Amino acid sequence: MQKEFNQTVETIKPKYYPPFEKIKSAAENLRGIANHTPLSKNLNLSLRYKANILLKREDLQIVRSYKIRGAYNKISSLSPTELSNGVVCASAGNHAQGVAFSCARLEIPGTIFMPVTTPKQKIKQVKMFGKQYVEIVLQGDTFDDAYEQSLAYAQKNHQEFIKPFDDEKVIEGQGTVGLEILEASAEKIDYLIIPVGGGGLASGVGSVFKYLSPSTKIIGVEPSGAPAMSVSLEKGEIVTLHEIDKFVDGAAVKRVGELTFNICKEVLDDMVTVDEGKICSTILQLYDEEALVVEPAGALSIAVLDSLRNEIEDKNVVCIVSGSNNDITRMEEIKERSLLYERLKHYFIIRFPQRAGALKEFVNNVLGKNDDITLFEYHKKHNRENGPALVGIELQSARDFETLLSRFEQSDFIFEYLNEKGDLFQHLIL
Repeated sequence: MQKEFNQTVETIKPKYYPPFEKIKSAAENLRGIANHTPLSKNLNLSLRYKANILLKREDLQIVRSYKIRGAYNKISSLSPTELSNGVVCASAGNHAQGVAFSCARLEIPGTIFMPVTTPKQKIKQVKMFGKQYVEIVLQGDTFDDAYEQSLAYAQKNHQEFIKPFDDEKVIEGQGTVGLEILEASAEKIDYLIIPVGGGGLASGVGSVFKYLSPSTKIIGVEPSGAPAMSVSLEKGEIVTLHEIDKFVDGAAVKRVGELTFNICKEVLDDMVTVDEGKICSTILQLYDEEALVVEPAGALSIAVLDSLRNEIEDKNVVCIVSGSNNDITRMEEIKERSLLYERLKHYFIIRFPQRAGALKEFVNNVLGKNDDITLFEYHKKHNRENGPALVGIELQSARDFETLLSRFEQSDFIFEYLNEKGDLFQHLIL
């Protein structure tokens, strides 16, 4: 591997890559702080995609995500004078845990801003890792809202701001994941799949691979509802998204970093997006098949494999499982989004005739023998001929949907299908 490195640096003169020696220094700095997480073959995924699928298990990190690497590398690089007033950060959860752990380890005060929508499990973990050294401030609906508030707070109180991704020391820390992958792999890696939020992990790991394994194809993946890096790379400039789906909280940002954008332009060979419903299906599949609990962002690199199936066959593929901080209270929403994506859950507004036996007629003549009513909301408020009901139906197979629609159309029931109604569906269901 050292021989390959010496050959590579002579030909590659990157404009933005972090210096390789600094990433190696970060690895030394993190020795005894961050876990050297395993790179392990996953048999089920390998068989499914006819490839050698290896998982880099950052979900087994001490704070259950890779974020401790960048946070500790940054904070520990600051001088006593810079640390005298403490540090401030903004995070949707994982960066916060890394900062909290670092504050407790270095015995310095920290103020951590998190969106109000942050899962309770992550808030609890931040308190646990930070002990008496951290204060948590819940502010705004998204990471970007919390970020703006935390910046203002840091400036007002003359405290060091610890960026979640757009910082050289943070990127160097995240790059140590790449060093570990190459150290652990006995085979040439054909594909490296990296989850992308603000771009810190992709910048660090991607840089290491461009130095040491330039033939590896590096693919970044982000949620369809928050494609900040994809849109920015396509436009050739950083684009701020006005609205995002906050579901994949570890990777849902409106704007990527200046530094990470420039590095990702150089190190990523492709950027792809994955539907949030597919991510949910992957979370459930990993739990059922592997007893593996991952958060939505942690499932990104595996969820994308379906769309790469033909490309990765017979290849060595590394997927970075970035974290496992999943709140159990979110499982109902995860299941719901999965069923909708798999076209197994369908919602209708049905105008029932206000007469005795109408519901029985619907059950006997419209529903199939394996169809299940999971939601039924109906109130008789007037004496009109028809009364609307909101009805949710779960199918055993997506193929049953066309048959269900056919029976609807042959019946006398007036109905409206909601799944494809956009804003109306979001208002009534999600």
